[in-house]
Amino acid sequence: MSDDKPRTPKDSHYARLRRAHRDVKVGGERPNAMQRPRPGAAPAAEPAPDGLVRLYGLHTVRAALENPRRRIERMLVTRNAMQRLELAEPLDLPFPVEIVEPKAIDRLVGDDAVHQGVLVEARPLAAKRLSELQDTPMLLVLDQVTDPHNVGAILRSAVAFGAGALITTSRHSPAESGVLAKAASGALEHIDHIEVRNLADALGELHSLGFQTIGLDSDGPKELEATFAGGRIALVLGAEGKGLRQKTRETVTALARLDMPGVIRSLNVSNAAAVALYAARRHLA
Repeated sequence: MSDDKPRTPKDSHYARLRRAHRDVKVGGERPNAMQRPRPGAAPAAEPAPDGLVRLYGLHTVRAALENPRRRIERMLVTRNAMQRLELAEPLDLPFPVEIVEPKAIDRLVGDDAVHQGVLVEARPLAAKRLSELQDTPMLLVLDQVTDPHNVGAILRSAVAFGAGALITTSRHSPAESGVLAKAASGALEHIDHIEVRNLADALGELHSLGFQTIGLDSDGPKELEATFAGGRIALVLGAEGKGLRQKTRETVTALARLDMPGVIRSLNVSNAAAVALYAARRHLA
């Protein structure tokens, strides 16, 4: 969630650092009395430039650097993080690199973000269309799961178990961001994240592509393992608390429950996704 703008030719390392330093507005304008944070409160993150996302953290940035589909516009990195990323010479990178102190990154992402000394500003990844998923045996669909930490953890599980794509709604779902990417720990670079306007219509399109869509529901009539049929599965999970919306429940092929014999009968949505993905992968193997 690519840009065909041509890259500028390589120039000197010194010129790149000067340009990166010139173009970066770290900290922005001094806030007025109404804008100043409360004493003791962590400063808010500075918005990313239009059309870009800020990705941070060693695993996240390393995965972005290794992804040929990811268009990176610039990097801020500490000397320690540069060594940990094994970037011996920033001159070799095809985008501006600025060597900074950790506080320079703090001012962009907020003091509470665990950036580990590295940040990149990049173009969002371009997603596939649903019609391009005809060769994918397993998908994960989220019905208005809004917490970026949960969605990031779900992305990580989806990649671990070989899901071909994560499908979310364009409203009431987190956009590609540093928080989501950090929670995904690099997984964002390894799976298509597709946003759809109308989930019921998207489920109908998946049906036409041969997918059995299974909505997870604690009151589902059968256990998940007994519900699987065929060789193409799309698991559908709802937000914690409200679960699947009524229209989604009416549209999926089947509703199923996870077998939980213990006293607690529900799981965090990211944990439920991991269990369901494991069960689906065993069925498809």
